[in-house]
Amino acid sequence: MASFANDNTNQSNRSAFYCEFNEDFKYILLPVSYALVFVIGLALNATALYVIVFRTKRWKPSTIYMFNLTMCDTLYIFTLPFLVYYYADENDWPFSEPFCKLIRFLFYANLYGSILFLCCISLHRFVGICYPVRSLYWVSARRARLVSLAVWAIVLFCQAPVLYFSRTRDMDTERICYDTTSPELFDDFLVYSSVVSVLMFALPFMVVMVCYGLMVRKLLEPSCGSEGGVEGERGGLAARRSKQKSVKMIIIVLAMFMLCFLPFHLTRSLYYSFRYLRQVNPAQVRTNTFSFIINVLQWL
Repeated sequence: MASFANDNTNQSNRSAFYCEFNEDFKYILLPVSYALVFVIGLALNATALYVIVFRTKRWKPSTIYMFNLTMCDTLYIFTLPFLVYYYADENDWPFSEPFCKLIRFLFYANLYGSILFLCCISLHRFVGICYPVRSLYWVSARRARLVSLAVWAIVLFCQAPVLYFSRTRDMDTERICYDTTSPELFDDFLVYSSVVSVLMFALPFMVVMVCYGLMVRKLLEPSCGSEGGVEGERGGLAARRSKQKSVKMIIIVLAMFMLCFLPFHLTRSLYYSFRYLRQVNPAQVRTNTFSFIINVLQWL
């Protein structure tokens, strides 16, 4: 009897410490969110591709990077209808496992491809503003094409393991398409995901921050050798306004970059950490309230 009572006590203690991640809300949130992103994103990216392909006569390096960035987004947008159906049907994947792998692969390829091409655009602008004379020799359309090919090669190489980790599993009457990997491979996936986050998000994020910070400092430097007289004053005023507008645009771009990518990586890291702790030692995840917060944040 004492042993039975102790077992019950231990089970109750484990259940008190064990936090379950209730994900039912995603069956409404994700289909609605993905549907909105699909409609708006398809219209915007189609417009961008039309302007770049049919309205741009001379492709500059920035045009090449923008084209590749738009292609990244467009490839992902075409996967969203399948995810809308999947989550609206409460995690019942009606397609094959190879197609599940492809959808997950395109998601991460778009994510990190977008980050790397935004990093290329930042470096291009940095060289043009901070080293305008040298940029005439360093920056060219041919080099931009070579850099774009290198970015695509890096993305395909680094995201190829997603094709291995992503898989389906039949659960009762449902087929799950894992957005990470199956439970038995999660430890390996955690290591892989951490390395990719550092190499393809943290480092490019630091590069973008440094580039735009140096650009702001350069733009805020007082101009030398301005002409005297009324025309000189007008020219100086116009130059200051142009610089202020450029600084505001840089701040907006930085804010959008952080808004688009930083919350995802922070909340995903928290979610992966608590999922790992839940497997290793559930007692380390102590409160249902904190678990609920993490669960909500991961889908923001």
